[in-house]
Amino acid sequence: MTAQADPPQPIRVALVVNTTKPQAVDAAKAVRRDIESHANLVGEYDAQDPIGAIGQGVDLAVVLGGDGTILGLARQAVEAGVAVLGVNFGKLGFLAEFDANAFHANAAGILSGKASIREVAALDARVVRGGRTIARETAINDVAICNGAPFRMIELGLHIGDAGGASAPAMNGPRVAGDGLIISTPTGSTAYNAAAGGPILEPTLPAMVVTPIAAHSLSFRPIVVPASATVRVTAHRVNRAVGHAPEAGTCAVVDGQQAIPLERGDDVLVTVGHRPLRLVVNPQRDYWRTLIHKLQWASTPGASTPEG
Repeated sequence: MTAQADPPQPIRVALVVNTTKPQAVDAAKAVRRDIESHANLVGEYDAQDPIGAIGQGVDLAVVLGGDGTILGLARQAVEAGVAVLGVNFGKLGFLAEFDANAFHANAAGILSGKASIREVAALDARVVRGGRTIARETAINDVAICNGAPFRMIELGLHIGDAGGASAPAMNGPRVAGDGLIISTPTGSTAYNAAAGGPILEPTLPAMVVTPIAAHSLSFRPIVVPASATVRVTAHRVNRAVGHAPEAGTCAVVDGQQAIPLERGDDVLVTVGHRPLRLVVNPQRDYWRTLIHKLQWASTPGASTPEG
């Protein structure tokens, strides 16, 4: 008699809702019903206080909000290896690929474990002061060194080497004077990087892009570097916000959400981390269609773009 295989266990899903968005709150009931019909709902969490939403015992986080909501959770998801599915109630929706209707239409397949996953790079960023690491963060979009109040021009040293060259002196590279510098993942290339004039990278490309912010130079152009590189930025001249919070001066800003104050002589070391962010892909969308539809990429003034 042939032994019967045990039926597959339902995937374990955490539902995270951005309660500051009324439409997300309204949609949560239908999304919850879809999850309970096809998977094991292990908990429901407020995106403003998501403690426990992403961790052991969770296979998938369904996030109702926008790209900013996903960024707030993504660093935990990277550490835990949990896949993230975004239902967009924000503006662009590059990370949040589904709307409520698309989630409902695809829920049975996705929640039965047949989701298509895109793995995208996350950055490992360390701030080193006096030879000691004082802060370490994971970035999904970018690490930006921003001038901060009182908004005078700052000066940064830049050194780009392979992963084994992290200890090479930053003096080997150029200095850039201006408002700062952005080190971006391909996923984040459509965000601050693009606004600062940097190139758009396809999200699975094994690379980073380094883009100056208002450089006091006509020749300091954005550069794409391999994922194996270590980017070292040394703070030679910074702004100190006297009389203000420390975060008001020159800082290393992670995904636009976390600010690490910098002092003169600090090093910011950025590499591609070993763990990617796992995003559930909408089977009805592809990256190029999203780029054309969401960013109006390559469209002429006044022209309409195809619907995504």
